[in-house]
Amino acid sequence: MTKKSFAVTALITAAALALTACSAGTDSTGGDSAATGSITYVIGGDPTSLNPINVGDRWGLSTTNLVYSPLARVEGDGTIVNELAESIEPADDGLSVTVTLKEGLLWSDGEPLTADDVVFTYTNKAVRENGAADLLWVAGEPITAEATDERTVVFTLPSISAAALSNIATETYIIPEHVYGDVSDFSGSELDPIAVGSGPYTLTAYERGQYLTFEANENYYGDAPNIPNVTLQIVPNADTVKTALQTGEADASFATPDQIDELSGAGLDIYPYSEGRVAYLGLNLAKLTDPAVRQALFFALDRDELNDAAYLSDEYYENAYTILPPSNAFATEDVEKYEQDLDAASAAEGTKITLAYAGSDPAQTTQATLIQQQLKAAGVTVELAGVEAASIYTEFEKGADSKYDAFLGGYIMGADPDAYSALFRTDASSNFFHYSNPATDALFDAGVAELDAEARGAIYDDLQAQIAEDAVIYPITDNLKILAVNSRIGGVEEAGLVPIYTLENFGLLTEK
Repeated sequence: MTKKSFAVTALITAAALALTACSAGTDSTGGDSAATGSITYVIGGDPTSLNPINVGDRWGLSTTNLVYSPLARVEGDGTIVNELAESIEPADDGLSVTVTLKEGLLWSDGEPLTADDVVFTYTNKAVRENGAADLLWVAGEPITAEATDERTVVFTLPSISAAALSNIATETYIIPEHVYGDVSDFSGSELDPIAVGSGPYTLTAYERGQYLTFEANENYYGDAPNIPNVTLQIVPNADTVKTALQTGEADASFATPDQIDELSGAGLDIYPYSEGRVAYLGLNLAKLTDPAVRQALFFALDRDELNDAAYLSDEYYENAYTILPPSNAFATEDVEKYEQDLDAASAAEGTKITLAYAGSDPAQTTQATLIQQQLKAAGVTVELAGVEAASIYTEFEKGADSKYDAFLGGYIMGADPDAYSALFRTDASSNFFHYSNPATDALFDAGVAELDAEARGAIYDDLQAQIAEDAVIYPITDNLKILAVNSRIGGVEEAGLVPIYTLENFGLLTEK
């Protein structure tokens, strides 16, 4: 996989200066931060990618979700809600899916959005070299798309796939062929021009390390946004974010459990919600090649202590034991949970590892320090590396040449277990662990080809047990995200609290 990331150079002092520039009634673009028609949402870093073909990071996807539109969305319960699509019809034989677009769709530049744009998008996303093709391949062959008229696209599957409908709908944002038709390589992190989309907003400015600004898209197919101007302010430091929320310089951002009482006391509204996320300790199997040592490292850890320290109360987390979040319908606890056992951890004695984590993330910082202490008790030396999150994955792509042996991460992959193949299948696009096991690959193949729900569940039980036995990741938690919102902003439930994007549609927020 080829991925490029932006360098985030803003330090805590720079973050404070950026917010100071937004105080006293002005935002970073010279407008009134509390004026009617605007909202400032603080994010933790620059997008890793602004290219809808390969975007996969939280802030890149959040930006993409404002500017572009998918054919449909897969909700947390697995239901599919149409966006650009008027209808999506699987064939009786399970080998094709027909999508009919809504009438009158337009790009933000006023040009018509047609079935050719859909074919163009999916064809380029299915190219493995572009970096995010996994879910558009079945049994080693790509799903193909053909436009049969201006509003109709037929997706043809190489073979039957129980996950096809979900995979076609999941996180594929349509891009315009008339703008990007001459692009020959979609593996980069940006398009030029940077954004022509069909979502509720258009991107008007981007200053790396500082902010992204958006205004309502006058050609949006849905209802016009209630709040026409959105700023995503980039502030990596959690304490600076808290202060900005308290003073009203920011309207919304994520908060940590220890901040809730203070923020509530300052008059902010607090919204905890589940993302179906797995936070984990991941290992670099290109360096830690002995499964017995990897298992021993996991036996040295105390999951409850890690979660209580980071999230204070089990009101804000649920222990995770497998590659699937505990809320997933296919999740099982019939796996090796690696409950702390220092005798079993003895096989790792004398091991030295470097553990990378997002230095701006309070939960990861707390857990990294505890992991260092817990492994020390088992005779393992851990060097901590608190760095910018995106750089971790770039470094891990180097495999045995990476300077990191382990890292703290998290993923949100949705309801269908086949989506997790992008992480754990041999040579998959997001297999940062360098994990390869033919037995695991075969279970992924069997699971996606099985249409009977009960039989499919049994396959994924075996899959979860296999990956746990191979000690690839140590699942830690499914923690709630906590959104703090200025009381002047309403419509949060209507906008939809969802995984990754925070809000499904920022345009449904209102000003009180």
